[in-house]
Amino acid sequence: MPYLLRRGVSGPYPTRNDMSRRAVYTGSFDPITLGHLNVIERSKLVAEELVVGVGVNAHKTPLFDTEERVKLIENAIQEAGFDHVTVAPFEGLAVRFVRDSDARLIVRGVRSVTDMESEFTMILANRKLDPEIETVFFMAGDEFSHVSSSLIKQITPLASDEELAKFVPKSVIPALREKLND
Repeated sequence: MPYLLRRGVSGPYPTRNDMSRRAVYTGSFDPITLGHLNVIERSKLVAEELVVGVGVNAHKTPLFDTEERVKLIENAIQEAGFDHVTVAPFEGLAVRFVRDSDARLIVRGVRSVTDMESEFTMILANRKLDPEIETVFFMAGDEFSHVSSSLIKQITPLASDEELAKFVPKSVIPALREKLND
């Protein structure tokens, strides 16, 4: 049986029967974008189930509170017809949330080299915290590589609903309007 000989982990590779077929996609999702949904959809390539972990970041002031973000994601997932996804809020370390979710795989989306640099730092930290958890990256498609939650917040007051629907799920637009067009 092959052995895991990296990062201080020794022992046999987990078999398919031993491994959780669940992955976790963590982020602030403030708000969820079509780029996020693209990563969620593509996660089916690596996991049967996906838990979207809506994190609380003490260094950011969110537009939507945690409960609102969870609801927006649930609505977007339902709108997209994804049946392999659940949504849960979490506080604290992502690796702890992954472990508590009975998963061993983190799914991340990257748009640029800048994203990759910050993600690389997080991978190294996560490996120190829990060497059994792996991270898989999905590169953003061309149509999503420029989309960010910050961009959405900037253009919402100026864009029509039709224009916003090129960046966010349609179900998110009314909530954006309520928050940003007052």
